Amino acid sequence: MAIAAVRPAELADVPEITRIQLDTWRAAYAGLLPASVLSGLDAAEAEQAWRHTVRHGPALVLVATEGDWTVGFCAAGPAPEDEVADARGALPADAATTVLVSALVVEPRWGRRGHGGRLLATTARSLRDRGFTRGVAWVPEADQASLAFYAAAGWESDGTVRTLDTGAGRLRELRLTGSLDLSLRP
Repeated sequence: MAIAAVRPAELADVPEITRIQLDTWRAAYAGLLPASVLSGLDAAEAEQAWRHTVRHGPALVLVATEGDWTVGFCAAGPAPEDEVADARGALPADAATTVLVSALVVEPRWGRRGHGGRLLATTARSLRDRGFTRGVAWVPEADQASLAFYAAAGWESDGTVRTLDTGAGRLRELRLTGSLDLSLRP
């Protein structure tokens, strides 16, 4: 087995980050999102957005590698107020030290090898070292694999739900939350 690692993303990683995101979303969300939404994902637009994020933030972007292959990535940074507020709009006491994990994607063919756990743990450690204490992530309610992954990290639903209009239906997401002091379990 090749050596697995996690490192900060560089601009040279952006095409692969984009490919992994779009290919994985098209596979993983085929049953959750309309085919027209998935086929309409624009690679050039996504690559431009990732290039900006890697260069300027505000999210920290890390990539997982196995040998010479980039196999996944994670993006997380300060959570916008609307991502941590309760249903009435009230902010929790720790809003200023909460991060949003906006993307955590491992290409399916590289799954079940610990890359997701390494990405989340390394991201959490980096952000904890910068004074952040808690994370949130939005996960489709029907995405049992992602829900189980976050549960293994000790993250759980805080009871907040949002429903997104996909243009051809609705997608219900759960807000998961947990400490950045992670203890991943098998």
